[in-house]
Amino acid sequence: MLKRFINMAAISVSLFAFTTVYAKEEVNVYSYRQPFLIKPILDQFSQMHNIKVNIIFADKGLEERIAREGKYSPADVILAVDISRVMEFVSRDLVQPVSSRDLTENIPANLQDAKGKWFALTTRARSIYAQKGLPDVDTLNYEDLAKPEFKGKICMRSAKHPYNIALIASMIANNGYDQTKEWLIKVKENLARKPQGNDRAQVKAIKDNLCQYSLGNSYYYGKMLLDEQQKSWAEAVSIVFPNQNNHGTHVNVSAMMMAKYAPNRDNALKLMEYLASDEAQSMYATLNMEYPVNPSVNPSSLVASWGEFKTDSVDLAKIADNRKLALKLVDETRFDLAS
Repeated sequence: MLKRFINMAAISVSLFAFTTVYAKEEVNVYSYRQPFLIKPILDQFSQMHNIKVNIIFADKGLEERIAREGKYSPADVILAVDISRVMEFVSRDLVQPVSSRDLTENIPANLQDAKGKWFALTTRARSIYAQKGLPDVDTLNYEDLAKPEFKGKICMRSAKHPYNIALIASMIANNGYDQTKEWLIKVKENLARKPQGNDRAQVKAIKDNLCQYSLGNSYYYGKMLLDEQQKSWAEAVSIVFPNQNNHGTHVNVSAMMMAKYAPNRDNALKLMEYLASDEAQSMYATLNMEYPVNPSVNPSSLVASWGEFKTDSVDLAKIADNRKLALKLVDETRFDLAS
């Protein structure tokens, strides 16, 4: 009986030791990026490194959650899809600096924080979608959407959505506060309907002849072309990269950060380095139709077929700094209340 007890105790200790070791081989991701968009990449990382990836997704409130969890937060890596959200984590002291030769070499200097607190993973253009067959679309500027000839021809999602706020913030940087306010007022007058839906819904509205122009992130064009139900929407429009004769097209980023109290720091660093690697960047390009930040990785063949374009050189941090001003403008103009 005693021998059996000793053997059972030994087995229990062994199982506990195994569980403890295995539990350490994990990494916790808090993500504003939807899990299905990155799951194949995270699965590949797990297979390569034998590290389990746990992911928590939210469309808002991750900053508050991590702040509330404090030093007991299980968050290791944070994924965000807008520079304003990235800087919110930084300004609230929720991330820690990372020093990595792999990250420094694989990500251009203008797409990472000088102090190592955030690193871009992909870029996406804030494009104009124009009804197929319209003339002179290649010379379009964002500013043109305020012209009288566009009255009743524009569809938009809420101006308060982070994608549009970032665009407005970039226009404040390029054109000034007062001029951007005037632009918003006139674009509001040119709307075909009250702001609603998401970026894809605006393309569908063009297909349904409700309007002729909309704003949308570039990767949606590729995703719609590959979606059986939405392919006809994408085929009804041309993707336009605005402001090619002046300051260039506004580009935003998805990015990663290491949480301030990351309990699995070594594994977090491995994941971050993997996400910037040639392999993961190629998967990003193919799966998500975004532009990889790693200069040795090309966009997917479909994205590349849209052609090269000049990007806005406004510093991403400046866009983040202008976020509150952009929100103020949207409120002042009562943009989302357009009838």
